Amino acid sequence: MNKYDIIVLGSGPGGYVTAIRASQLGFKTAVIEKENLGGVCLNWGCIPTKALLKSAQVFEYLKHAGDYGLTVNEYDKDFEAVIKRSRGVAEGMSKGVQFLMKKNKIDVIEGFGKLKPGKKVDVDGTEYSADHIIIATGARSRELPSLPQDGKKVIGYREAMSLPKQPKKMIVVGSGAIGVEFAYFYNSMGTEVTIVEYLPNIVPVEDEDVSKQLERSFKKNGINIMTSAEVTKVDTSGNGVKATVKTSKGEEVLEADIILSAVGIKTNIENIGLEDVGIVVDRDKILVDKFYKTNIPGYYAIGDVTPGQALAHVASAEGILCVENIKGMHVEALDYGNIPGCTYCTPEVASVGLTEKQAKEKGYELKIGKFPFSASGKAKAGGNADGFVKVIFDAKYGEWLGCHMVGAGVTDMIAEAVLGRKLETTGHEVLKAVHPHPTMSEAVMEAVADAYDEVIHL
Repeated sequence: MNKYDIIVLGSGPGGYVTAIRASQLGFKTAVIEKENLGGVCLNWGCIPTKALLKSAQVFEYLKHAGDYGLTVNEYDKDFEAVIKRSRGVAEGMSKGVQFLMKKNKIDVIEGFGKLKPGKKVDVDGTEYSADHIIIATGARSRELPSLPQDGKKVIGYREAMSLPKQPKKMIVVGSGAIGVEFAYFYNSMGTEVTIVEYLPNIVPVEDEDVSKQLERSFKKNGINIMTSAEVTKVDTSGNGVKATVKTSKGEEVLEADIILSAVGIKTNIENIGLEDVGIVVDRDKILVDKFYKTNIPGYYAIGDVTPGQALAHVASAEGILCVENIKGMHVEALDYGNIPGCTYCTPEVASVGLTEKQAKEKGYELKIGKFPFSASGKAKAGGNADGFVKVIFDAKYGEWLGCHMVGAGVTDMIAEAVLGRKLETTGHEVLKAVHPHPTMSEAVMEAVADAYDEVIHL
């Protein structure tokens, strides 16, 4: 009973998707999970944060009802109810994964799995074996030596989604996707928020124009932003917390109720038996080939534990490719240069491909187009005129090198650029594909028109 074709260690968006695809392909499959089906993404990450952000967005609409010609005399927030709704959404999604496991006849083994040589996994004293073992154990909030998390005054993303009461003041350290999403949420709810970012720009992986626009929007909403700044020490001995922040101007002490550490992630690769099996790890990541084989035959790894982008949709795609390759299907390796990144604060941020700086560093001659949402009829009608679409093309061959968006709903728009780049679409082809009016998405066409000096509405 304990022998399988494929065992997947971890049931996040990498693990459970891998297990389902394996089962579809006829493999007898089991998934091992120590906590909740769906992993961090469904339970403490992507999904419940979007529920929180939606509550914040609705609250913002109520605050600005007058802008839409509406009168709302009384409105307020119930912080506990907002958190409760988010947890309810997460629980519903986790139950959905339980249903998918049953539907696909996948055995769910509850407990902590430890890899053993000979294609075996020990789960709390019970041994299971498989022809193929896929590691999908994901990652957690990274801790800095200067910012140790105590779960109460210095917290990670997990505690940030389930605080018992709303803090009056919060310091967010780090301005990647997690940092800016929580900064937006708490600011919208009425918390005084300060972002401390070590690098010169917030959302530092994004195109510089996007970073600057998001900073403007955030400052307009009352978020304090400190860039090129570092938290060197924290003092949690009093009622709240004091953070010493080092900047180019010297040191400053900030006071708050809570510090949220959002300085990246740490992979969950400790104590899972990698050393016992002899699987090679480099800089906190399991080394794999293009189809996710480790250096030891029969053992594979996908998702956040491998060197690719630590994103849910990347983990899912890697898992599907991994099992399809095991099945002997003809599959293409994943193109990591065409992975979209999305951040769900308001305004949203979405991007794919090269930034302007990266394209210039690679020596391309560029055609760059930009279309502001302030010139979009749909954006103006919706009261969401902040932001723009920026496109970057190779001037010589018309290759779509990059697309960068900041504004309302752009996380739903970026797929056009991803698909266009996958199909090797040129700028002229985008221009000649008729986009519906009035929509936010026509800003993509308008930005391309701007790149080729054919823009109408600017």
